[in-house]
Amino acid sequence: MLLAGLALPVLAEAPGQSLRPLPRPGAEAVVAAPGLPAPEVRIVLASEFAPGQSLRPLQRPATRVAAAPAASAGAAAAPSAPAEPAQEQGNGRGGGGLLAFLRGNNRREDPDTRNGRLCGVRGIEGERLERIPGRLNGCGIDEPVRISAINGIALSQRPTLSCDAALALQDWLAGAVVPEVGRRGGGVASLRVIASYSCRTRNNVPGARLSEHATGSAIDIAGIGLADGSELTVLSDWGSGAEGRILRNLHRAACGPFGTVLGPNADRYHQDHFHLDVASYRNGSYCR
Repeated sequence: MLLAGLALPVLAEAPGQSLRPLPRPGAEAVVAAPGLPAPEVRIVLASEFAPGQSLRPLQRPATRVAAAPAASAGAAAAPSAPAEPAQEQGNGRGGGGLLAFLRGNNRREDPDTRNGRLCGVRGIEGERLERIPGRLNGCGIDEPVRISAINGIALSQRPTLSCDAALALQDWLAGAVVPEVGRRGGGVASLRVIASYSCRTRNNVPGARLSEHATGSAIDIAGIGLADGSELTVLSDWGSGAEGRILRNLHRAACGPFGTVLGPNADRYHQDHFHLDVASYRNGSYCR
């Protein structure tokens, strides 16, 4: 009863609301909010008691980065942070330190799109595709591309290939097809493509080994379109006159950029086209 009696005066003197904190000595400048009485809203300005600069937060032991010691005579130099790769220096994004080190470790260079170019080179036009899984064991392309043109030469079917095959095709076009055809018919304008990626066996023979087409490593070319609308075709022009000589020279020149080159002299399956693939053999290219 005594304790209850003592508590009642204390409760009776309790304020109706929490008291506002008084400003520290020296912080006399007060600004009243517009439209309200001055006692209600108070904004305390900085005073001479404020620190000169923000205090740095303490780092946890697990994430503390040791600061480089001040240079002094006889003192060992502190190891520097890994620098940016050479190709990044001088472009406004270089610099050392922890941030550069982490940025370098997390950078992933895609060889098929570096510098914003398909397959890493100029001249190959088209699009990058998602990985193609094969329905048969051994089929598929990890990094396929669909090509629309090479060095300004249109491809009829927009073949789906690996970059190795696309690069070999570019080499053959630039090094052989364009100079060999020359100004005939106004020059090379297009290639007629009749096959590229296909998950199948060789020549579609049941039980045969997988074709190079099954990995995106092969392309079949049936004709070379010229600017005047005419066409050199393997089926019609092979072995006949000047057009036949051009086709034979192109067949021969494909040996090197491609690992396998098959034409009308190979077998009955290739009477109307060149089969070109980038298979590798111990004894060099296989050309028939």
